Amino acid sequence: MSTTEEPRSTTADEDGSATGPASGSRESRRRRGPRPGAFLPYGMVLPAAVLELLIHIIPMVLGIYIAFTSLTQLTIRRWTTAPFVGLENFVRGLDPSGPLGSALFESLLRTALYTTLVVGLSWVLGMAAAVALNTKFRGRGVLRTLFLVPYALPVYVAAIIWAFMFNQRDGMINRLLVQDTGLLDDRPFWLIGENAFWVLVVVSVWRLWPFAFLMLLAALQSIPGDLYEAAVVMGLWTFNEFNIPFLLFGDTSPESARLISPLIYEHSFVNWNFGLGAAMSVLLLVALIIASIVYVRMVLPKGRDND
Repeated sequence: MSTTEEPRSTTADEDGSATGPASGSRESRRRRGPRPGAFLPYGMVLPAAVLELLIHIIPMVLGIYIAFTSLTQLTIRRWTTAPFVGLENFVRGLDPSGPLGSALFESLLRTALYTTLVVGLSWVLGMAAAVALNTKFRGRGVLRTLFLVPYALPVYVAAIIWAFMFNQRDGMINRLLVQDTGLLDDRPFWLIGENAFWVLVVVSVWRLWPFAFLMLLAALQSIPGDLYEAAVVMGLWTFNEFNIPFLLFGDTSPESARLISPLIYEHSFVNWNFGLGAAMSVLLLVALIIASIVYVRMVLPKGRDND
């Protein structure tokens, strides 16, 4: 007894294309609309996207707009009608013969020197500590915990403690150098004058070297980690450093320790020249973008080749 299975019938549309069960199911799904939960991923990303828009994108666009205006304390009440000056703020900031341009270039060079010293010394100390703690010995865990204290301590607490220690009259540093050891005859001023730059370097190295220690110790123990990216991240942190100078020196840093970020803050919120401060911020943003492009095109491929 033989049974024959009839072939499934297909129909042809007017344009000659064949339609069958598969195309029918697609049409039915299309009529029913999107499946349940299709918009859930977008809903979960939406709060982060809104916060990113409000915290970063909109302020950055407004900052670029303000850079082309003469927004000062006289026009801030109606900031939308502040006079439009075009590229005047950028010309004043980039003119090395003018007072503003010379201050900007000097602070830029000073920031580059500060970044080089802080990152270099931090990685030297981090390497020494990582090599020392890479071998097993009694008390290694205690030392590792102590080494991480500067990195775990809030930067505001650490900077205020260092400011007290470097106080000229009754700070611990001067007491140690003058009264206890007799290395110096007079109590020097550490937070003003030429010494302010080296105080800033010391505090920043003390703050950042545990980060280098963690990265290098991870590399020595064969834990996956990209040291090139870690070094760049530390460099960007250091180049944009604002908290430590502000907490050590206040609104106006000494000229010897005036980095680029405190300089922008000084022009914006001390001199009340928001347009000029915004122009300096845009110039700094452009410089960082160029440095990032150079890193991505030249340094990052070398780091990947070494993996």
